[in-house]
Amino acid sequence: MTNHRMSLPRTLNRKILRAIREFDLIHPGDRVLVGFSGGKDSAFLLYALAIFRKHRIIPFELAALTLDMGFERPMDEMPLRQYAERLEVPLYTVKTEIAKYAFSDDNPEPPCATCSFLRRGAMNRFAKENGYNVVALAHHQDDAVETFLMSIIYSGQIKTFLPRTDLSRSGLRVIRPLVYVREYEIRKALSLINYQPLPSPCPIDGHTKRAEMKELIRKLSRSDRRVFNNLASAIREGRTMELWPPERHAGD
Repeated sequence: MTNHRMSLPRTLNRKILRAIREFDLIHPGDRVLVGFSGGKDSAFLLYALAIFRKHRIIPFELAALTLDMGFERPMDEMPLRQYAERLEVPLYTVKTEIAKYAFSDDNPEPPCATCSFLRRGAMNRFAKENGYNVVALAHHQDDAVETFLMSIIYSGQIKTFLPRTDLSRSGLRVIRPLVYVREYEIRKALSLINYQPLPSPCPIDGHTKRAEMKELIRKLSRSDRRVFNNLASAIREGRTMELWPPERHAGD
């Protein structure tokens, strides 16, 4: 793959640009740091942003950060470095012990929650210390819908992650440019980006609450193809809501 041949299908290009413009994700002069795990989603995001940078659709700087989570299976950095070099994107790697803490017997929280929290903290800290003002994460539309459903079922809250979050303490902007892209579209684009995703080193990969939500949505969609789009629509503010009033406590 050479840089002059890099391209995106028009539908994906439109979806990513729509998110960038609608949620004001990237500004001219930004220094953007992509969280690159080696999986398909972050590889696709890095590819897409490298194209936008190359064609100066928005003038910004781009780099990638890979966190070595400290799982028992050693991380092979070479494929990630080769991919980043082809895209002409600087790649940083940082070794952590996040897996050790997440799967510790002393950890009262689910491993996924701990892992996500510590990973975000490490990414944001590295960005701030190295002069990057934007952290780009590769969550797509399926992730948003699954998070929405998980929040309702397992925490009793109606929420999901936002396309853009401004962190007042650090001054960082956390963005998710793939929020309009479906997961199956990323899978189809793998042949285009010429990258073989690395297998997840997580010992519970495929056996998480998110995997349960993915299967539930898939099962419901077999009988009604509108299910996913309805869930995606429900995420938006301004939709019809008829909820009970706040719970009354003794003495109220």
